[in-house]
Amino acid sequence: MQYGRLESNVTLVCGKSKTGTCNINRDREPRDREPRDREPRDREPRDREPRDGEPRDGEPRDGEPRDGEPRDRVGSQWDFWGSTLLTSSYVRLTPDEKSKQGSIWNTAPCHLKDWEMHVHFKVHGSGKKSLHGDGIAIWYTKDRLHPGPVFGNQDQSVGLAVFLDSFGNDLHGMDRSFPYVSAMVNNGSVSYDHGKDGRSSELGGCSAEIRNREHDTYLAVRYSRGRLTVMVDVDDKNEWRECIDIGGVRLPTGYYFGASAATGDLSDNHDIVSMKLYQLMVEHPPEEESQDWTKIQPSVSLLKPPKDNVDDPTGNFRGTPLTGWKVFLLLLCALLGIVVCAVVGAVVFQKRQERNKRFY
Repeated sequence: MQYGRLESNVTLVCGKSKTGTCNINRDREPRDREPRDREPRDREPRDREPRDGEPRDGEPRDGEPRDGEPRDRVGSQWDFWGSTLLTSSYVRLTPDEKSKQGSIWNTAPCHLKDWEMHVHFKVHGSGKKSLHGDGIAIWYTKDRLHPGPVFGNQDQSVGLAVFLDSFGNDLHGMDRSFPYVSAMVNNGSVSYDHGKDGRSSELGGCSAEIRNREHDTYLAVRYSRGRLTVMVDVDDKNEWRECIDIGGVRLPTGYYFGASAATGDLSDNHDIVSMKLYQLMVEHPPEEESQDWTKIQPSVSLLKPPKDNVDDPTGNFRGTPLTGWKVFLLLLCALLGIVVCAVVGAVVFQKRQERNKRFY
């Protein structure tokens, strides 16, 4: 499989290195991708007077907001909403304050059939132990800029969502630790269940320590040949750790990439440092190439429904855990079994005693 760099509408970068490029580790990019022949140079200062109508240094261009005016775009390629704050180094979706929501969305749809998205993010705040929330979501959906209750985006969205959930709401979900990374594919008919942390609709997931890390943290989402793979690099090892890998996934082209975050009674800073999309050079059968990929309905073909499965540390499915009432029923059945066995044993013993008396 070959990789190609997509130098267009789907690249969001924040912060610059000495060469003027995005401050992201090149090794995080696909391993077999060829590096650029050269990096862009820092912008040289003007050496001429501006023509009539051109802005002077430091003056905003036509259509750009002046200092103190609100901004509703990141350049011309990204829109943002809510509590989102732009800085020279990152985009902060939410501050470490209660009841905040923010999102950022690409303005152009993605027409790639096979792609890989790398997200450089940071989640940090003053909350201790489990007193923080709620998390970040990465979206590839039909609609954009629709605020709602699912990590700052609308419920029943159409497309793919990857959640970085930093707070566990399910009091019975003691089989997993948070923060937790999960994925969901939706055709618009399924609601995200906050009370169960999305278990009924998730495709799989893994725990990942993403909060208050002193090093960079990354997420990778790959979709190719009907297979969805989610990987994390949060341990400063400069290598991807597989979190989700599942086949039978169908996603159309023409959807939008975005990121959102939300806080509730608990809060965190949710920052996006960069989002980069890579085109995967993959050959498809002729019948797939001739198909109208914009008409595909998001779906997943699973051996068992997601609601009947939960994850294990390896990312594979296993049976649902024993909750309190299931343990009670199991113990009750065991006790009844012991009583039945005792009664049957007593009857058999008594009959043997009576039979032995006949021979005397």
